[in-house]
Amino acid sequence: MNDLDLGAFKALFQETCLRCFGHAVSEPLTETESRLLYNKVFDETGLVVGWKSLKNYSFFVFSPGGKEENPSVATLDTLSRYVLGAPYTTEPERKKAAGHYPYWYQYKEAWARGVVDGQGDRPGRSEPGTSASEPRRSRGRRSRWVAGGLFVALALGIAVWSLVFRTGVKPGFRDDFHSLGADSLAARGWWATAIDTTYWNRRGEQPGCLTLYTLKGDYWPDPEQQPVIRNLLLRRIPCDCFTLELHLQDFIPRQNWQQAGILLLEDTGFSGRSMRVSLAYNDYNGVYPRSGTILLQAISSLAAGKPEEIAHVTLLHIDSLLNNPALASSFSHPALRIEKQGDRFRILYSDGILANTSFREIAVHELSMQPRYVGVFALKGFVDSSRDIPARFTFFSLDCAGCGGR
Repeated sequence: MNDLDLGAFKALFQETCLRCFGHAVSEPLTETESRLLYNKVFDETGLVVGWKSLKNYSFFVFSPGGKEENPSVATLDTLSRYVLGAPYTTEPERKKAAGHYPYWYQYKEAWARGVVDGQGDRPGRSEPGTSASEPRRSRGRRSRWVAGGLFVALALGIAVWSLVFRTGVKPGFRDDFHSLGADSLAARGWWATAIDTTYWNRRGEQPGCLTLYTLKGDYWPDPEQQPVIRNLLLRRIPCDCFTLELHLQDFIPRQNWQQAGILLLEDTGFSGRSMRVSLAYNDYNGVYPRSGTILLQAISSLAAGKPEEIAHVTLLHIDSLLNNPALASSFSHPALRIEKQGDRFRILYSDGILANTSFREIAVHELSMQPRYVGVFALKGFVDSSRDIPARFTFFSLDCAGCGGR
């Protein structure tokens, strides 16, 4: 689990216990309490989370130094359904109608934005005056009436949402990163993960820019390293077809694997399909020496097996830059654009000689992927030899589009 998933899971489990027992829980559950929680979750959701698993989760959440747990997305979705009062279902019905586990992602996104914090009144809490001694059947019936109302509201919301995005009338989002306070970022739909406090506190060091540093980390498949991107800034993508644009300022990577750019994700834990488009440096070529290059690279991953390189376009040889420093102006205002239409991804690049230089097409790729999150990132892979250099972002935009054609 990454920091975001871990924090949301702990808050979710605390909320689950609060709803079940009627009071905040601060110690690991006994076997009797774990069995009671199992029955409560099953009665109200129709889905199973084993009592032994619940007991183990309680030790992880409430006991310092407890054994690390990694619950499945299905389990997280079940607990989220219980907390949010979702309609009763069965496992086959969930696989058919909600196999993408929307309640977990809904809860996690709300928690990340500060709506869910493990304290106070939230959706899914018992109604005032409801006591633990009230007959289970009566409370279960009331829960189903409430759940039915929530289901109708959710269905209407989905219908409106679908109509809006099919007609392409959703307003676009623009950000020039002039305000980088935590509250301001959250209000605009951003949240950061895997925070390195020292460098995250420097995000506003140059006015008018978001500054991220190429810190150690990556999500490239590596059996010896856990995937992590420090200070990854994320936001939700609310539509199926869209255009993303990202502008940088004076970013010139000079060591492996310094890079910065856009990351598309199906989930925030790096377990689903993903794509990244970045400006990067590379002088690695196996056992053979190779002149360093600054390149535009696009890579997709299907969560299992080796990634696929979609684009690898050399922008400048580092030897040329050393011989002619004026070439650095090519990276004064570089910009990236990704256009998604169905399964078709179009990648474009604008060099940085002028702020208004036109985009040119780099690659078009067919990929069966529906990204739900977009991230702005900088990293240098899992190496210690490269410096932590700043990547300054001056503009981001997200425009939803209809999915009727190419």
